[in-house]
Amino acid sequence: MSDSNLSVWAGDRIVCIRIAGRASFTSSVDFKALVNRLWQQGHDRFILDLTRCTLMDSTFLGMLSSLGLKLNQASGERGPATVELFKPNDRIIDLLDSLGVAHFFKVLDCDPPAMDALTPLSPSDAATPSDKRTVSQTCLEAHRFLMEINPANVAKFKDVARFLQEDLARMEAKSASPETPVPPAPSK
Repeated sequence: MSDSNLSVWAGDRIVCIRIAGRASFTSSVDFKALVNRLWQQGHDRFILDLTRCTLMDSTFLGMLSSLGLKLNQASGERGPATVELFKPNDRIIDLLDSLGVAHFFKVLDCDPPAMDALTPLSPSDAATPSDKRTVSQTCLEAHRFLMEINPANVAKFKDVARFLQEDLARMEAKSASPETPVPPAPSK
């Protein structure tokens, strides 16, 4: 179960997404799928309303930063897409700075459009239900990105990345091995 609530409004090119609560690995898969889907539909300006977001964990920050870079480097007919942050709290700004990813985002001072038209993201709006493997893969990708983008992050996340890689390998091995049949009980 996600510990953040996502609400969204999509206009012609602009998307406003409100993140309420704690943005963590549990909400990162749905958020990433939502942004990718809207970007593929032609939206190229993503405004994240963080007025109600208390904290972002390293997985969410890594995934968000990776999306920010990807969208910024994309060259559509209207130019690169942007990810803008509306009213991030001081703790989130400090985390972005300390991880070396703050430059991927513009911080907005003025109110984004359609803030009163946001609707909650329902489970049916998510691309697919998130399984443990998908969540682990997203976590690994996010932490690898943070280490690649800023060498100072290697010391912070190398153990997490190693654990996630080992966990994914165990899941792969388990899914690759055939089920061992249970022998029938001896007859009397």
